[in-house]
Amino acid sequence: MNIETVQAEIKEYVLETIVQGDSVVINNDTPLISSGIIDSISTLKMVEFLEGKYQIEFEPHEVDRENLDSVEMIAAFVLSKK
Repeated sequence: MNIETVQAEIKEYVLETIVQGDSVVINNDTPLISSGIIDSISTLKMVEFLEGKYQIEFEPHEVDRENLDSVEMIAAFVLSKK
């Protein structure tokens, strides 16, 4: 598993599940939480997706903007948990 693959899978999840056809362009460095693209409920759903897909477990203090604000940050965090 490499970072490009993880980034592509995360981006696909965000576009298909959270954005759902809105005309939002998401790059690997696009702020997701701080820009309001994803809200707190969507963040929790994404954590559930990440835990299931990558067989990792988030600690409560890890579910924050520091780890989840961009596709880049999320992919790096996922790989650090593997």
